[in-house]
Amino acid sequence: MANMLEANSLRALQRVRHAFFTRGGGVSDGVYASLNGGPGSEDAPAKVAENRARMAAVLGVAPDRLLTAYQIHSPDVVIIERPWQPHERPRADAIVTAAPGLAIGVTTADCAPVLFADGAAGIIGAAHAGWRGAASGVLEATIAAMERCGADRAEISVALGPTIRQGNYEVGPEFISRFLVANATPSATPQHALFDLPGYIVARLTAAGMRSIEDLGHCTYADAARFFSYRRSTHRKERDYGRHVNAIALTG
Repeated sequence: MANMLEANSLRALQRVRHAFFTRGGGVSDGVYASLNGGPGSEDAPAKVAENRARMAAVLGVAPDRLLTAYQIHSPDVVIIERPWQPHERPRADAIVTAAPGLAIGVTTADCAPVLFADGAAGIIGAAHAGWRGAASGVLEATIAAMERCGADRAEISVALGPTIRQGNYEVGPEFISRFLVANATPSATPQHALFDLPGYIVARLTAAGMRSIEDLGHCTYADAARFFSYRRSTHRKERDYGRHVNAIALTG
């Protein structure tokens, strides 16, 4: 499917399907054109449902088995064994499962989607990592949850999907101060800086013992034809923005 990206490391694993969906191939229009998968957007619910059904089909699951949480920029992870009903959607920023036939994912529009898989153990995870979630430990919490399910930390493959890149991520002194406090790093606070979110994520994953980390290298802000971007929509003063779905599933 031309409207999705894959990581070579995850594609090589048996029983694992995954996709970092781009904005193409859906039925939404306007600022949501066209594959908007965000139930939290102001897009028509029927169009979001159709878009998500198309994505579920690519992943080989029924539409009600493509699951994304109510994301809150936290380190919170849920381990699931069955699909939830819409009213049960948990408030969390990562999902882990060992259950085949479930596609677990995160929605993004600049924050980083991170997909995890231990193919041998049959354990998968998906994390939504903006700077707050990454700084508060969502990546490490996802790995720990996978280990509780039986994954081997040394065997986990990790893929980092499209996210805002450093050249387009200017931050001011308030952000820098909060980031330094979150990381217990004393420093002077400049007025402007460019934050390397994917670099920060890779550094934390490496420190957590991840040996196989693949960064797809795409910038959501820079490529308006392929990706939604919260920051770009804000700069353009658009009323809302679309959300990507990034998901992984076990087959068999």
